[in-house]
Amino acid sequence: MENISSPGAAIEPLGDVAAEAARPSSLSGVAATLARGVCRHFVAAGYGCLRETPLRSGRRADVMALGRTGEIIIVEIKSGPQDFRSDRKWPEYRPFCDALYFAVGADFPQALIPEDVGLIAADGYGAAILREAPRFPLAGARRKAVTLAFARLAAARLQATVDPEGFSMS
Repeated sequence: MENISSPGAAIEPLGDVAAEAARPSSLSGVAATLARGVCRHFVAAGYGCLRETPLRSGRRADVMALGRTGEIIIVEIKSGPQDFRSDRKWPEYRPFCDALYFAVGADFPQALIPEDVGLIAADGYGAAILREAPRFPLAGARRKAVTLAFARLAAARLQATVDPEGFSMS
């Protein structure tokens, strides 16, 4: 099955990249710790990672990873069972990635995670894939739009860290 939809509906337009780059992280506590381990895992596997990537749908992917061959992975971080039970937005991430995973801590009851997504166990130092995610390749135009937006957002965030006062992007 192929994820298809209009390519312009990838990541939020970057008209206000300065605000996005300067926005403080909403991940904290357990979620931030798990995100750190997930990013370490994917970076070691050759991916580039962004946390809290805004999507055109209005959602934010907790972690988005871009692989050497252009594969796009989204990881939804779940800090505990209540976090999982109260969140039903995760299916909206599928149109923006080739594979969707949940990342959880060691004490999370893994049976709660649906079988049709991948499963990652993480801590602050790394992560391990416990169950591979099914692959649903993005359409070419969507992949290009998501990849370009990912690159622009990553560059904007880097620029904002090296020159916060002078940062602006048109």
